[in-house]
Amino acid sequence: MSTVSGTQQRERLARIGEVVRRLTPDFPDISISKIRFLEDEGLITPQRTRGGYRLFSEHDIERLVTILTLQRDDFLPLRVIREELAAPGAAERKRRRPAGIGERLSELSATDLAERAGVSLEVVKELEDYGLLSPTGSGADKRYPETDADVAQVCAQITRFGIDARHLRTFRTATDREAALLEQLVAPALRSRNAERKASGANDLQALTELAQELIGLLLWREVRAIVAE
Repeated sequence: MSTVSGTQQRERLARIGEVVRRLTPDFPDISISKIRFLEDEGLITPQRTRGGYRLFSEHDIERLVTILTLQRDDFLPLRVIREELAAPGAAERKRRRPAGIGERLSELSATDLAERAGVSLEVVKELEDYGLLSPTGSGADKRYPETDADVAQVCAQITRFGIDARHLRTFRTATDREAALLEQLVAPALRSRNAERKASGANDLQALTELAQELIGLLLWREVRAIVAE
């Protein structure tokens, strides 16, 4: 068990209750017992006072946010999260929440995408062949939206469980259907010549997308819980 050093005493450290209060707005299910569990699993290592109180640095809190985000947004088990955090360059490859609708994205070459996602060029090509990446152009001019790096990274994590890339097309097919449904709902507004109505349609589409994403996650969790309960 590590105790607080002189340097750490000068740093702003937070007790576990304060950490829970800070994280609750973004992670409503966070609790003291959950943080203690993650510590027991070796995923976080807060400092201790001589009296045994846990003290969290900003780095500890950022690491905790990363763990909770990977659980909530990517449904990763703790074993995979541990591997993710231990992987070289994990901080640089930390996944972001999807860019908003209408937000301008930078573009990446295949080499840059592979480096950012932590995968090989062969994996990039395979994912592209199965429609999981969406480049524009061809040959040396081919470019990928920066969000494809996140797609490639998640796909690589899933394949660690023995799922071939070709089977991931199921996810692409499902999202194509969902996107088509949402498009039908807002298409009249998006095609309007009225700028205000068009902007309203784009806002509605983003709100619908976020709700659909939440619904899909809830339904998926319900199904996998039922599998475990069988």
